[in-house]
Amino acid sequence: MRRIKMDLELFPEYTVTQLLFKDVKNATELRKMAVNGEIKGALINPSMILVATNKAVHLHKIGKMKTRSLYSEIIFNLSPTNNISEAFKRFGISDSDTAVHIVLVHNKEETLNIDDIISKVDGQQIDVGQVSEMTDTAKIKKLYKITPQEDKCGTLLDAVVCRMAIKDVA
Repeated sequence: MRRIKMDLELFPEYTVTQLLFKDVKNATELRKMAVNGEIKGALINPSMILVATNKAVHLHKIGKMKTRSLYSEIIFNLSPTNNISEAFKRFGISDSDTAVHIVLVHNKEETLNIDDIISKVDGQQIDVGQVSEMTDTAKIKKLYKITPQEDKCGTLLDAVVCRMAIKDVA
């Protein structure tokens, strides 16, 4: 399964398509294409995706996004802070990245040219299920300030989702 298509639970009229690549050699060009809107997707250093996507679509639908596009809002929502530029540094693709997780959000009726996007990446497309192999658990714990007590009473995913959910409240 080289790509995953999932309906958003809160917004069933939207579908999320995920593509994962490794050994990417043109991260600089990909980042520029995303900034210029040439790739209609969020190019992310692989990590937490669906929670941030659901939240971004919600904010988009109610007109409360803090960034200029749905895709930048996904990246922003991954961050534990309200600093947009910091979110892009930590979660967006950087020039030296060799892996990229592409998240595409589209209406179910919309035709999506995935082959066009795949052709722009100079890297090896791999099964999206392999994203956990690219996850740095220690880095995630440090970034989201997960305590040893939280580690004992719940999962890392639970702790991160909680941080993402309360970011706007704190």
